Amino acid sequence: MAVRNPMEMHPAFEKAFNSGNLQELVALYEKDAILVAEPGRTVAGPGPIGEAYKGYLAAHPTMSLKTEAAFEGDGYALLHGRWELNGTGPDGAPFQMKGRSCEVLRRQPDGTWLFVIDNPFSPAG
Repeated sequence: MAVRNPMEMHPAFEKAFNSGNLQELVALYEKDAILVAEPGRTVAGPGPIGEAYKGYLAAHPTMSLKTEAAFEGDGYALLHGRWELNGTGPDGAPFQMKGRSCEVLRRQPDGTWLFVIDNPFSPAG
């Protein structure tokens, strides 16, 4: 799904994540993008970003992601979101995770938008 407006990014991410479509999820990132895979650990590039998401997608969770604020200027956008993840762990026990995200997007030459930096573990503020 091509993101034509920064406000479309969170819905596109939520759709790709909930469908378990790893290829579509990774396609939302620039080739040199950085993802905070877990607190204190970053990965960069499509291969490592895909590997980071494989673990999350293996549990077939459901994510909701809401945009709380968006700022755009000079070909960049800053998004702030709030997310919730619900699923079942390998032991069969249900789990829930919640957090806040902060992402930087960049407009591409074709007018679409992609993640440059994605931090789903932003501190609460």
